[in-house]
Amino acid sequence: MAVDGPLIDRLGRVHSSLRISVTDRCNVRCLYCMPGHRARFKPRAEILSYEEIERFARIVAALGVNRFRLTGGEPLVRADLPALVHRLAGIPGLADLALTTNGVLLAEHAAALKHAGLRRVNVSLDAMSEDAFKRIARRAGLDQVLQGIRVAQRLGFAKIRLNAVAIRGVTDDQIVPLADFARSHALELRFIGFMPLDADSQWQAHQVLGSAEIRGRLESHFGPLREAERPEPSQPAAEYVFADGSGRIGFIDPVTQPFCAACNRLRITADGSLKNCLFEADGRDVRALLRSRATDQEIADLVRASVEAKNAGHNMSSPQFIRPKRAMYQLGG
Repeated sequence: MAVDGPLIDRLGRVHSSLRISVTDRCNVRCLYCMPGHRARFKPRAEILSYEEIERFARIVAALGVNRFRLTGGEPLVRADLPALVHRLAGIPGLADLALTTNGVLLAEHAAALKHAGLRRVNVSLDAMSEDAFKRIARRAGLDQVLQGIRVAQRLGFAKIRLNAVAIRGVTDDQIVPLADFARSHALELRFIGFMPLDADSQWQAHQVLGSAEIRGRLESHFGPLREAERPEPSQPAAEYVFADGSGRIGFIDPVTQPFCAACNRLRITADGSLKNCLFEADGRDVRALLRSRATDQEIADLVRASVEAKNAGHNMSSPQFIRPKRAMYQLGG
């Protein structure tokens, strides 16, 4: 396997992180991600196999990508996910292997995932009441998610983070309850701004609930927040700690405060499209190469071409911004 040095784009950004979507299917229908009805999923034959994912992961690992995150859809609906975790955990030089899940099936699978080599878990949790949960997810399941978090904590995962999408007029009343839950259970919480990636194409700019407003609500309830050090320049969140020492809060504002300048991410969709940005209009077809007689070097060259073509930013606030054709569940969040 040839190694031509790290993956560096035209702006000098070194790419070391890969998000791997293992499925576009999901067991909930969150309004910021999935269509409410008639979701269209890729046929199984078009989804990358675990062998194909492992081969691609090994190729990019040889190019300096050493942090993998498994996403979906909902990754835990794919059969035997611990088998893929085991394959990836054995790749030399891997620094981190994480999973983003809605948590509904986490209690059932957490032990097998940890045994297979999973290191960290992010749980999407947008509400602390069943009514609010159903309003956002359009399915029941809050109790299962909370049970999944408890099981993951008992198993001793290195870090469990909660991700909450902030939508004005929808999740406003959940900000304080989420922070209270995270503080009382020693969990890190991140609020993520609503992005134009919902399958129903209902996103409007006025629905973006920014970090300044969320922070103000938290401080009025819990007291001051102090800015925390950012251990990695590429991390998307601006992080704060509560002055009383009980908890850590992060804010990701992809619309109003993009973090593109330090972005180090690539992503591959469940059907094998390599994207250098969540908002890249057209990805590159890795699946076609994996299923042909392409060499590792040819696949590595495609990855390098993708990185070299990366734009400075997503231009989401620009009049020239073009909304991606795929919704979040088809991209891998």
